[in-house]
Amino acid sequence: MVEEKINITLNSDGNGQEEQPSIMVPIDDMDVVKDNSPHTVDELAQELATIRQSAKKIAIIGSRNLPITHQQMIETLATALVMQGNTIITSGGSSGTNAAAIRGAMKANPEKLRVILPQTIGQQPSDVQDQLIGVPNIVEHSDRAMMTLADASRVCNREIIDECNQLICFLSHTSKTLHKAVQYAEEGHKVITVFYLD
Repeated sequence: MVEEKINITLNSDGNGQEEQPSIMVPIDDMDVVKDNSPHTVDELAQELATIRQSAKKIAIIGSRNLPITHQQMIETLATALVMQGNTIITSGGSSGTNAAAIRGAMKANPEKLRVILPQTIGQQPSDVQDQLIGVPNIVEHSDRAMMTLADASRVCNREIIDECNQLICFLSHTSKTLHKAVQYAEEGHKVITVFYLD
């Protein structure tokens, strides 16, 4: 262990300074910015700037299998974020996280909601199509029409993350697609909040 001696002196009754015992302070476990990581300070500054922004683009994605109480919390969160001036970015969904985010944002301000679909509206189940009625900002992808929904969803999650400043994700420990989305967001140095449901 590397140690450094620090001598601490205190003023006495006006008769000068009095030497106190040395204190050994370990410095080997302190955070150090290494020479081979020049972007660390820039990344931290970027994250701090994102947090301080008054209006952000916040992506909300997550599991379809959520109890109603969790859906209500996500809906309330989306409403509150939009009321603060933020834009919510999510994907379609008849139930679960995305559906709750859509409902919440629509309550506060439909113009502050952006829904990016993995494919086209016509390829969505009828209940999802019904939910998207009145949503003014929908992005469709006819170029992914021949992909499986799982593959199209992975690409869609990346697109959503690319557009946001901050990601909020609701998932279980076994959600492989969502874990990959969170990892992608980390690589893009996004501000990330993850809620595990199990």
